[in-house]
Amino acid sequence: MESNRKIISQKLKCSLPDGYVLAEKYYSILSVINNLNLTEREIQLIAFTAIKGNISYANNREEFCKKYGSSEATIYNIISKLKKIGVLVKDGNKVKVNPVIALDFESQLYLEVKLLHGD
Repeated sequence: MESNRKIISQKLKCSLPDGYVLAEKYYSILSVINNLNLTEREIQLIAFTAIKGNISYANNREEFCKKYGSSEATIYNIISKLKKIGVLVKDGNKVKVNPVIALDFESQLYLEVKLLHGD
């Protein structure tokens, strides 16, 4: 059965200062669309991990703590939660962003979102 609904197309353009901010915007959008209810700090950790490649190295954790005013204990708590929901995954001895949602945030990002009715 074909729907008589109109298709609405909207383009948004946003210039961001660096890859970290771009990654944070991307993961914020994913969080909202997928009802993940991620906190700002969780999104920051995902974005940072995506750019650095992993959050397992001590120097990466230290850099995150300095950049975002966080603690290692907070990082470990967030990692635990994000692994449970599949956003972060273990790859050998490294904790990384799930490859399905890991992008190169130094490149331009064109994101297409389709919101469809379920009928």
